[in-house]
Amino acid sequence: MRLLAAVSALALLAAAPALAQDVGPAPGAPGDAPTWVNAAKVGAGASYEAYVDGQYRDGGPTGEVSKVWFSIADGVLTETMWGLIHEAQIKQMRLAVVVGDDVVVEGEGTDFTVDYLTRDDQGRPLSPSYRVTTRDRLGRFEIEKRLFTDPDGQALVVRVEVRALTASVVPFVLLEPHMANTGVGDAGRATVDGLFAHEGASHLALIPDVPFTAASVGFVGASDGLTDLQDNGRMNRAHPTTGEATGNIMLTGALPRVRRGQTLSRDFVIGFGADAGSAEGEARDAHQAGLDQVQATYDGTGAAVGWSDWTASLDQLPRLAAQSADGGKLAYASALMLKVQEDRTHAGALIASLSNPWGDTVDATNPSTGYKAVWPRDFYQVAMAFLALGDAETPLAAFRYLPQVQVRADTPGNSGATGWFLQKTWVDGTIEWVGVQLDQTAMPIMLGWRLWKDGHLTDAQIAEAYRDMLKPAADFLVDGGTVGILWNDRTVTPPWTQQERWEEQEGFSPSTTAAVIAGLTVAADIAAASGDPESAARYLAAADDYAARVEARMFTTEGSLGDGDYFLRLSRNEDPNDKGTLGENNGQPGLPEDRIIDGGFLELVRYGVRRADAPSIVATLPEYDDQTREDRLRVRYDFGPAGDRTPGYRRYGNDGYGEQADTGGNYGVGGQMHPGQRGRVWPFFTGERGHYELAVAALDGTVTEAERAAIRRTWVRGMERFANAGLLLPEQVFDGVGNPTPHGYAPGQGTNSATPLAWTHAEYLKLLRSLADGAVWDRYAPVAERHGR
Repeated sequence: MRLLAAVSALALLAAAPALAQDVGPAPGAPGDAPTWVNAAKVGAGASYEAYVDGQYRDGGPTGEVSKVWFSIADGVLTETMWGLIHEAQIKQMRLAVVVGDDVVVEGEGTDFTVDYLTRDDQGRPLSPSYRVTTRDRLGRFEIEKRLFTDPDGQALVVRVEVRALTASVVPFVLLEPHMANTGVGDAGRATVDGLFAHEGASHLALIPDVPFTAASVGFVGASDGLTDLQDNGRMNRAHPTTGEATGNIMLTGALPRVRRGQTLSRDFVIGFGADAGSAEGEARDAHQAGLDQVQATYDGTGAAVGWSDWTASLDQLPRLAAQSADGGKLAYASALMLKVQEDRTHAGALIASLSNPWGDTVDATNPSTGYKAVWPRDFYQVAMAFLALGDAETPLAAFRYLPQVQVRADTPGNSGATGWFLQKTWVDGTIEWVGVQLDQTAMPIMLGWRLWKDGHLTDAQIAEAYRDMLKPAADFLVDGGTVGILWNDRTVTPPWTQQERWEEQEGFSPSTTAAVIAGLTVAADIAAASGDPESAARYLAAADDYAARVEARMFTTEGSLGDGDYFLRLSRNEDPNDKGTLGENNGQPGLPEDRIIDGGFLELVRYGVRRADAPSIVATLPEYDDQTREDRLRVRYDFGPAGDRTPGYRRYGNDGYGEQADTGGNYGVGGQMHPGQRGRVWPFFTGERGHYELAVAALDGTVTEAERAAIRRTWVRGMERFANAGLLLPEQVFDGVGNPTPHGYAPGQGTNSATPLAWTHAEYLKLLRSLADGAVWDRYAPVAERHGR
């Protein structure tokens, strides 16, 4: 096959365009100001790696640990990481195609389809390897790409077919590195045998199976290959290096002309390493192994251990899939997405999303993690979803990872209270954000209790975790303290939280308080079993006090919405009737707290703090569901035709964390907040509401099949409808309010905020598990028994 491909390539070379002239090092450094790229991913992948004694290390069932992640958006390869999961090395790789007088660039002048390369006989994906097809909008050509990583090395495989449909075309590979997680400081060189880039100790090498007809490197917007092509449709200049200069660069490789009706096939492997030689070696090793075999190993379709082996190990996944409305396709894809988004150096480091929100307008001059970082809140949701799937290894690794992100006396820069968990960190524990969010301190306790009660931690192991990690966390939930780290010197007095679950406001939050009560109640159970009855009594006393005052602190009886009786999103003090003003956020003015509704009160039911039929819960539902309210304050939006609507919810009224409703522009362009910004619908709230409906159905102790079917029809299918073409679930979808341009969003379509969002996939899987069990997966029996009323 390789010989035939070479013969075909020689025939095509006879019709190749005139080659570019070598004109020396590229001028124009440092090039255009760099940005990241579209965060609305339709694909994300990495190799499956098996743990060795709960850690990632070479030599286990999957051999060398591959530390390469890739993403796909707009039909092209986008942010690609190597090393730690947030360490981007590539912004994007596209093809530009010259057709007559036109230069068509993938993602700009093409439409696309995406599919999984490996599915079971029911169409459910078994591996995050992809086939992406882009098609010229005038129908003149199409490009098929198959993407996966080398599970036995540090390399990404891109197998390409260019099909000339109605005209002859000349394709060019455009690779834009962002080495060492920035778009500046890159140097490069280009030869017909390979394209190379580096910054410091981060190197990449793109090696083709057949040499390019010409190659060049240049600075974006000045001397890059695309700028050259757009002059006259020809590659006139070939710059072999960037010389002594560095900056925002693009590497270009020319391919032969493809005559109408013909197909050109090329294989590209991008290797990564600490020096040029090792990066090139990684790429050539994959070529040498044979890319069919590399894919088989990645997918697990042969004798080697790969992705399909992991999906087969999830003994609850078929049960969950049986509760879906799509035959299990999204359930299988969700499982893959959660496991893809784990770091491969720090086992159990579960990130929020393999994306940089609104990346195409986010400056890439400085390193950025975006959502490729650890938030203990999102982390908890994902760990619980793994448990729901029947995977105990990953949540155990996650639980054992958590001490890295807990504040201790020896935490760098800390001079204040200990025991709480950091707001946001890199996967190696490097501190990024330091706001105190009490739910993020409660949830590690809740996860530990669940692992213990499910038999995944022994009594001795939970006692050790209690002493080292969980007791300091529970003590903070009782006592609080004065924080002393970086900018933060606030005093926190629980259950008052410095930030609620949206990381924006201080005060008393129903969702945060629900987690704190649950965390303390189960902490008491752990403390008693660990020989600390005094602490157990103290934790229960605090939980009792917090639970007894939930309504007094957060339920208004004099509100301006509906009948005036409902849970507030947040009360700034202990008087929910004082109409105190919330702070300004995301370009939106602070409004009286009684005008703002959110779904946080439903967490009281989820964890067992309140029964589903508690008067305060039932009283709040009409305000939460009110679709007659003005758009600024409205939370619920339904999508689809009458009689078949999909319910969706915004985070809260007056939310500004989203695109601009007036112009359609991205959030926070130029680092500035804009009054037109509007937070959109978040699909996981559809799952949260589905969980509430299940709790209602379970009030009499049983859930009938008719009740399951109703929840499946509205809430499960609703979440499935928010998935994109790659079966990825977004953070936000367009709610139909305001200007959908420049992206042209349709109502219910994912925006450029962040896709895939791990929390959304986790919520979907947990809803399926809850339906299968006939009980809410996150409900804590000791909480419900003590506080549920």
